[in-house]
Amino acid sequence: MIDDERTARAALSRLFEPQDAAALALVQAAGAQDALRIASGGLTAGPGLEQEISGILADSGSGSGWSGLTEALKRWTPRVPDLAPERDLATMQRLGGRIIIPADELWPRQLADLGLQEPICLWWRGVEQELPPAARAIALVGSRDSTSYGASVTGDLAYSLAQRGFTIVSGGAYGIDAHAHRAALAGSTGGVPTIAVMAGGVDRFYPSGNEDLLRAVADHGAVLAEVPPGSAPTRYRFLQRNRLIAALASVTVVVEARWRSGALNTAHHAESLGRAVGAVPGSIHSANSAGCHRLLREGGAVCVTDAGEIAELASPSGEAMPPEKAGRTEVHDGLTLEDLILLDALPLRTTSSVEKLATVAGLGPDSVRAGLGRLGLLGLAESRHGGWKRFGKAN
Repeated sequence: MIDDERTARAALSRLFEPQDAAALALVQAAGAQDALRIASGGLTAGPGLEQEISGILADSGSGSGWSGLTEALKRWTPRVPDLAPERDLATMQRLGGRIIIPADELWPRQLADLGLQEPICLWWRGVEQELPPAARAIALVGSRDSTSYGASVTGDLAYSLAQRGFTIVSGGAYGIDAHAHRAALAGSTGGVPTIAVMAGGVDRFYPSGNEDLLRAVADHGAVLAEVPPGSAPTRYRFLQRNRLIAALASVTVVVEARWRSGALNTAHHAESLGRAVGAVPGSIHSANSAGCHRLLREGGAVCVTDAGEIAELASPSGEAMPPEKAGRTEVHDGLTLEDLILLDALPLRTTSSVEKLATVAGLGPDSVRAGLGRLGLLGLAESRHGGWKRFGKAN
């Protein structure tokens, strides 16, 4: 007998698959503890409860597949012997993580926009800190087999957005996801730099090739999942977690995506939630940009090419910007990652040669010359006696 809601929701997250509409309606109608008793055969549901579940499903538009609680119980019963919520909670404690439920202060309130599809709980690996509201979070998603163009653009966008104080949300996968998380960590100015939403349990970092990166995300940001420790990242669960990525952020940006990429699924979730969707244009010859162009052509996305345009989608009138940033332009706004690195390398008082700047910044001489030209036009760098320095005082 489980007599507290947190443990009951931990058990239910193992018993039910994500987005099981009948299960979620049962929890909404009966509460987590009674829902667990009913689903595990310890309590019989009356006709009034069945009618209430039918009404909830009808109101949410999920009633077409409802065939009664008896059929649902047949689906859940095989998993009942595997329920061990205390073990799952102990695993999370050992990992320095936690489980959060909708009643908690740390629960991201924007997930309520999912309605019936709001998750039962979230398993969280990382530092305990307040997660950002949707207005301060941007989802960057795209192909696992990203091109060098996609990697470069993602790095620039994630770094610049993190510099502005946005949290970058993505899925922890290879390709665009990994570039987004990595650049967000590099550009962080404090708070939660990035959130990785997993399709499997957070006890195992998946994919294994991203283990070090995901460990860094957990150390500085958050790694989240709605499925308990030990859960396998199945294809179905990848698709289901995409709704969480979309719901956590105010804007979902698809950087690169093939014609049928899973990233488009995240964009469609965002659109259905009334969130803004952005797409980065690419070469018409690149299959990796075909999905982005499809979003733009079908009118589901806005064309975005830099961090400033994405920030504007997140906060068109500036009301979501931190007080010290709202209503004024930052010197870093709109700069590429290379320009930011070069700006940091420029001395404040003495001048430095192109060759020395190339060494300090880790850039090629041609890139340094081009970057100095751009910084000069923006009034951020000045040339004196054949050398370069940062314009004016330190920023």
